[in-house]
Amino acid sequence: MTDRIKPPFTEASARQMVQNAEDAWNRRVAEDIPGDQAENTKWRYKEFFLEGRENILPFLEARWPLQQEYRLKKEMWAFGDSRISIRFISEWRHRDTGQWYRTFGNEHWEFAADGLMTLQDISSNDLEITESERTL
Repeated sequence: MTDRIKPPFTEASARQMVQNAEDAWNRRVAEDIPGDQAENTKWRYKEFFLEGRENILPFLEARWPLQQEYRLKKEMWAFGDSRISIRFISEWRHRDTGQWYRTFGNEHWEFAADGLMTLQDISSNDLEITESERTL
């Protein structure tokens, strides 16, 4: 990708990186996500610890189908030369139970000089909600 945003980040480029990530996750095309990750990327999502770009796609292909009618909003919290921290909220319906959830969390990202993500550390909590409580 020739238009990849690369560190060091400015406020504008960090905000664009966050918006790009929000857009990608809301599109829900799992095959698009690994291409923005370094070969040796490290991910932590709740109790899941992944290492290597090749492990991201199988993880998303297993997880995303469970989260129906998914909607996500990300907001930049802070940024530095090669790091961005965000907070997020998502809402989704569990495929098997029909239960609605709101997930709140924080993400910390780190990038290599070429703009590929080397670290994604996600902490989040799921809250059961009713469909009428949805805000996204």
